[in-house]
Amino acid sequence: MVAISRQVSVIKWDKHACVSRDDQLAMEVPVALSYNKQSHVVMMVTPSELEDFAIGFSLTEGIIEGFSELAGIRVLPREEGLEVAMTVSAECFARLARQRRNLVGRTGCGLCGAESLEQAMRSPAVVPTEVEIGHDAIQTAIAALDDHQPLQAATGAVHGAAWCNLGGEIQVLREDVGRHNALDKLIGHLARTGFDARTGFVVISSRASYEMLYKTAAAGIEVLVAVSAATTLAVDFAYRSGITLVGFGRPGRHNIYTFEGRIQAE
Repeated sequence: MVAISRQVSVIKWDKHACVSRDDQLAMEVPVALSYNKQSHVVMMVTPSELEDFAIGFSLTEGIIEGFSELAGIRVLPREEGLEVAMTVSAECFARLARQRRNLVGRTGCGLCGAESLEQAMRSPAVVPTEVEIGHDAIQTAIAALDDHQPLQAATGAVHGAAWCNLGGEIQVLREDVGRHNALDKLIGHLARTGFDARTGFVVISSRASYEMLYKTAAAGIEVLVAVSAATTLAVDFAYRSGITLVGFGRPGRHNIYTFEGRIQAE
């Protein structure tokens, strides 16, 4: 089992005094994703739930259109990190070749390696309009977020992405040093377990950027709640893709940027 954190000795300065103490750091390792034995991308990732991460990345990048298109997946140790080796159909592999991408990902970077503005600014299909939730559901999820992030509690260095039911109860959460990675891990888990996008919404512990909205839309999820701010491009993309975007989700308050009709007063 690969460790996801490591203890180190630090000198802490506190109120004009230095104190020696132990600190817990989140692990960050290079993870290569390969398809049919051909390397495609290297991302810096927290080494947990790597199969979920690879599945989610493959779906949100359009390499596969569904979990059933993935014929095999293995996590392999390598000298400099880890590899997730996937086997896909000839059609998927041809689709991958057409993308002409050779990425070297940085932590939290979702568009590294895009070859053109057109490739970067992709637009998936518009999501349906079937989900309705209450303001209380959003607040329930926000209040519970910290309790479902053990690695964040230990290290203070990772993001979380949670799938919540329509009442705001967190069903599953994934953590990672990169906010995009955490969302890919969550989407990969949901796809692998056969989720119904009409039964809930996503809460993320980060800001809402364009790439987070893109991944949400690619998974067919209708509502994204972020605890921090939204960018202009994220709001524009939410309008184009039909997503209800909620930002600054804090105890007792939140902002609804788009399609407020999905959020109902109790």
